[in-house]
This record gives sequence, C-alpha cells and structure tokens, in this order.
Amino acid sequence: MNKVIAKERFSDKVVSLTVEAPLIARSRRPGHFVIVRSGEGGERIPLTIAEADVEKGTIRLVIQDVGLSTHKISSLEVGDSLTDVVGPLGKATDIAYRGTVVCCGGGVGVAPLLPIVKAMKEAGNRVVSILAARNKDLIILEKEVAAWSDEVIIMTDDGSAGIKGLVTAGLEMVIAREKVNEVVAIGPAVMMKFVALTTARYDIPTVVSLNTIMVDGTGMCGACRVTVDGKTKFVCIDGPEFDAHKVDFDEMIMRLKSYNKPVK
Repeated sequence: MNKVIAKERFSDKVVSLTVEAPLIARSRRPGHFVIVRSGEGGERIPLTIAEADVEKGTIRLVIQDVGLSTHKISSLEVGDSLTDVVGPLGKATDIAYRGTVVCCGGGVGVAPLLPIVKAMKEAGNRVVSILAARNKDLIILEKEVAAWSDEVIIMTDDGSAGIKGLVTAGLEMVIAREKVNEVVAIGPAVMMKFVALTTARYDIPTVVSLNTIMVDGTGMCGACRVTVDGKTKFVCIDGPEFDAHKVDFDEMIMRLKSYNKPVK
C-alpha cells in the first residue's frame, strides 16, 4: 500500500497526488512511469512520474479524471492509499547537452515533461518550454516548469492566457528566431503528430512520449503496440519515448479509439 501524503487539484478533472514510494523515488529517472491500482481487482493505470523526492521517499503523479478507474484514483485524499504502485517502468529519457531544446507540453502532458525540462537544463541546455491547453484553467505546473526553463511560452486555444493558438504556432515562432537543436513533445496524440510534421520540415530531431492503451506494462499483453520506422514496438518496454518522425501516428490514433463507444 502506498499512502497519499499530499494532494493538489489543478482543475475539476486534473489532480496531483504525492505518494509514498521510496524505492521508486530512488531509482526513477526522467521518462520513467509507474502502473498504479486502486482497490483489489482495480484497473491498472499507467502514470508518468512528474517529480520524485529521494529524501522523503515520495513520487508525484498527475491524474486526469476520464473514466471510472481514474475517477477512483483522483478521488483519493491525504491518508488514503493506492493498492499498488509498480515501477519505474519504461526506458529513461536520453539526457545530454544538445544546445537549445524546445519542450512542448499539451494538457496533462506537462507532468511527464517536467522532469525532462529539469534534466535538460541541468545538462547545460538552453530550454524553451511551450505549454499549451484549451484554456488558462487547464495549464498546469507552470511555476515548476518555469523554474528550470530559460523561457516559458503559454499557448491557449481561446487566448485566455498567453498567446492564442496551438502549440505548433509557438514552436514556429521559436524556430523562426533561433536555431533549435532538439524538440521534445508530450501531450495528446494529435498534438504530437503535428509537432512532428512541423519539425520534419526543418529537419529538427524530435522526441515524443507516447500515451497508448496499456495493460501490464511489461510487454506481454501487446495492447500498447505501435509502428515505428515500419516495425512493431511496445511502448511499455521499448518506449515510451520514440523518434517522432518515425512514429505512425495515424495508426496510433486509430488504435486509441478502440474502446470508444460506437455512435448510434
């Protein structure tokens, strides 16, 4: 059992839980994720580790309430416990000095982006972070990202905060004024697809963290399979990060709709 020791609500549907997990906090690196379960027989939910505190033995998770299981997890309060927290899973981010790195986060994708922003800055890079959401109420972790960024650009669909427009508009703005050595993008699949299409035009190396359907997290179930450079890969063990220009996003988006209710 992993006790919840802190909770923060970003919006009606997005919360942050800080939970006790000392072994995971000690071994986790940027890009790693965990699979959590609330209640015996509960669904296994993959969540990226937004932050870790080795001294306190805690990790921070950000949950978007989109269904029965995520609602159950996001409804936990301080003192409650998660039944299981398994990890760290996946491959860690390749952190190195690149020069100028633009980190693009969409919605709750900012949570897994945060440790990458921090690590890229610590590696000596100039880090420009672009945070995007539908409106100002859905922008999360802005202060935390700003603490490790040389610049933060806010993009909102409705213009309620920052600049009105999509993340790609902010990205184009940065590319137009300075040399960009690498782009990291995490968010909805369609957002990552269009970031990849944008950077491909400028031949800028781009990394994405994929958010496929996942069950066991160890490569056995095959639910998270994607096509990368014409080959089948499993997000849970081969990723979650891949070369954005080699991902078949159209196939991935189609597979993400597998459990959508049919329109009558």
